[in-house]
Amino acid sequence: MHKKRTPRALPALIAVLAAIFCTLIVGVFADGGETEAVSSFYGTAWSLLPPVIAIVLALITKEVYSSLFVGILAGGLLYSNFSFEGTVLHIFNDGIVSVLSVKYNVGILIFLVILGAMVSLMNKAGGSAAFGRWAARRIKTRVGAQLATTALGVLIFVDDYFNCLTVGSVMRPVTDKHNVSRAKLAYLIDATAAPVCIIAPISSWAAAVASYVEDGQGLTVFIKSIPFNFYAWLTIIMMIGLAVMKVDYGPMARFEKNAQNGDLFSGKNPYAGMEEDVPEGKGRVLDLVLPIVVLVVCCVLGMLYTGNFFTGTSFVDAFSGCDASQGLMLGSAFALVFAIIYYLCRRSMSFREVMNSIPEGFKAMVPAILILTFAWSLKAMTDSLGATAFVDTTLRASAKSFQAFLPAIVFLIGCFIAFSTGTSWGTFGILIPITLSVFPLTDPHGVVCVSACMAGAVCGDHCSPISDTTIMASAGAQCDHVNHVSTQLPYAITCAAVSCVSYIIAGFVPNAYIALPAAVVLMLGTLVVIKLINNRRPQNDT
Repeated sequence: MHKKRTPRALPALIAVLAAIFCTLIVGVFADGGETEAVSSFYGTAWSLLPPVIAIVLALITKEVYSSLFVGILAGGLLYSNFSFEGTVLHIFNDGIVSVLSVKYNVGILIFLVILGAMVSLMNKAGGSAAFGRWAARRIKTRVGAQLATTALGVLIFVDDYFNCLTVGSVMRPVTDKHNVSRAKLAYLIDATAAPVCIIAPISSWAAAVASYVEDGQGLTVFIKSIPFNFYAWLTIIMMIGLAVMKVDYGPMARFEKNAQNGDLFSGKNPYAGMEEDVPEGKGRVLDLVLPIVVLVVCCVLGMLYTGNFFTGTSFVDAFSGCDASQGLMLGSAFALVFAIIYYLCRRSMSFREVMNSIPEGFKAMVPAILILTFAWSLKAMTDSLGATAFVDTTLRASAKSFQAFLPAIVFLIGCFIAFSTGTSWGTFGILIPITLSVFPLTDPHGVVCVSACMAGAVCGDHCSPISDTTIMASAGAQCDHVNHVSTQLPYAITCAAVSCVSYIIAGFVPNAYIALPAAVVLMLGTLVVIKLINNRRPQNDT
């Protein structure tokens, strides 16, 4: 019975949506297709409807491409006041074409393609397989594989995009050997990307946050807020706790159980056929490690270069003023050239095999590139509808009335904005100036609220299926994107709930030496309770 219902849900949903939009288009033609200059929905709660539609559809239909496009279509309709011509032009000219014309976005796409090519080269040369064999002899358990993934993710704190793809490339062979599901790997990658970057003073994220604080105090405020960034700290503790306590819950429990029986994907694998079969014994560990090390060094140097470090700017100022997109693009390009020369000198591959691997790497990144393009376009729709103005007006009107509870309120608002828009950096830009207008930097509550802005933005970004970091975590783990989102949500929501309670405590006691230990105790206690509940359930319920 259940099997017959599932496939009928999607056509029925699409039919309803098609009927709605066809009705709108017919009405437009009846009105002559006139387009008004200003949307009547600008700066209202309707501005958040397009991302909400995309997210709900993605979770219901388990199909992300069409869900994102329907959200984009809804944004175009609202912006053009349901004009057919205005909708089409806005979607393509101001949406898809516009985001693909942004220098920063193009740099990220090139970085993705180059990383895909490097992964393909490392696989074809046997480096990934050799590292998997080496790690299998030293990492003996599933717990060890998960902890090693977490540790590597914490170590690569410079940039979240770079973290997602590098950790995925290195750790996939290891986690596969120990039957860790790709969904769990994607969670570990995602949870060590933005949550780690947001508490690292030397990272592209620190630079982004610092840019929203006036009077040159951005980096100082960022460092002061680190102990109060509860979501980031609790996410790291949760990853370690889940691995050590051997507890999984929600949809992840089923994925992990299937993985232990040999099914790493529990269903759809969009990257099937992308990995090459490598002869047993081919390749050395150095074939993976050396290109990755060169990639890390080159990307860091590339980011410092864009921050004018080599023309006299200090190290900290260079990082805070760097262009992460351009730096990663330049660094990865040099690393790719090194990898090609290295494999040719090692005679690991012929020149023809090297050249064939580059388009194969491009193909492997097509799902991530397509989702990213649609996600950026959806954000453009939301921005054009004045979502920022709506949030600014709403929050300023009520911020001063809840001073003790304001950190928790700011955290929840940040979660909602980042979840709806898929961008944490955009959420910083909305909330941090508002918060600093309510509290001066000398007020302890101001530091706590700035930290709550960052934590909420990271939490919403972590949960959102339209977040670029979430998308690249799926790509890094080579996991179906909707599977990654659905399995990660219960973990992220648990951590968010504990963080919200912790911000209530910090609102009354803005002291890091009290609030942070209390948050850690709450998180560990929550994990113990979840484990006890799981142990009481019959084994076949998971």
